[in-house]
Amino acid sequence: MHTFFTTNWLGIAILILLQCLAVTVPLLLAVAYMTYADRKIWASIQLRRGPNVVGPFGLLQPMADGLKLVLKETIIPSSANGILFVIAPMIAFMTALVAWAVVPFDNGWVIADINVGILYLFAISSLGVYGIIIAGWASNSKYAFLGALRSAAQMVSYEVSIGFVLVTVLLCVGSLNLSKVVLAQSGWFWNWFWLPLLPMFVIFFISALAETNRTPFDLPMSEAELVAGFHTEYSAMTFGLFFLGEYANMILLSALGAVLFLGGWHSPIPYAPFTLVPGVIWFALKIAFLLFIFSWTKGTLPRYRYDQLMRLGWKVFLPVSLAWVVLTAAVLQFGGWLPKP
Repeated sequence: MHTFFTTNWLGIAILILLQCLAVTVPLLLAVAYMTYADRKIWASIQLRRGPNVVGPFGLLQPMADGLKLVLKETIIPSSANGILFVIAPMIAFMTALVAWAVVPFDNGWVIADINVGILYLFAISSLGVYGIIIAGWASNSKYAFLGALRSAAQMVSYEVSIGFVLVTVLLCVGSLNLSKVVLAQSGWFWNWFWLPLLPMFVIFFISALAETNRTPFDLPMSEAELVAGFHTEYSAMTFGLFFLGEYANMILLSALGAVLFLGGWHSPIPYAPFTLVPGVIWFALKIAFLLFIFSWTKGTLPRYRYDQLMRLGWKVFLPVSLAWVVLTAAVLQFGGWLPKP
């Protein structure tokens, strides 16, 4: 049996398919219940109950929402480019899924343990903007097109800062392999990179908010000016794919934050009973913590003006992250802490 799955092309194909399903199915469930958790957290902040009708404690609300979107009619505007209009949400959703191929859930639990994992993630996250630009253009609507331009501008702006954040981490590790990034943070929680690279962790998280178009950077969907932004003309499951893509990207960036700065699958204290908890559980808890802050910011912070958004990205985060890259390299070089190749 082992030989079949390691040498036979059919066995290898089946194994890859099973690995993809093992990642995709829990991820889709997490996306569904992240919408529920989001609404519950906002309700708690605003002293409301939140979803509490469909199922016990409202736990079946995501299923009801999904069923409603599937059963609705997909309306394509008569003046829209029909093919691109339908393809755009697929691109936005698929790019959020394929990036998980290189994310390690535990020691050895990764679909593709490649040595350029960080570059792969950076490349895939850059592709997500295409779905949004195509959606805005194909809709043939001024509101949608302006929302798409806004989204493209802010995603490009904040990806530059995220790029420098990744550079500081790989300087400390000496590898682009995400499993090695986690292994470099083994030990107590003060060995994790959030402490020595704290400014970069803050920049990474705020840039992640901008990348996912979340409050206070949700200007591409600002209802006061653009109706609903780039997905104004979308309905039914085409809208649902954008919605799911946003949440999948949130979970992906939270996972990346956990890998780069919070020790990945490592427990905060390297002794029992903490080490008895499986690494994948620690990883999930760290993702859940970062996702809670995503929801917390949406429930508390007002929306930025667009000039403030751009000024923060180009005049604050870019020079600070660039300076921190230089500082990190200097400290590693002159302190004799350069990682061994």
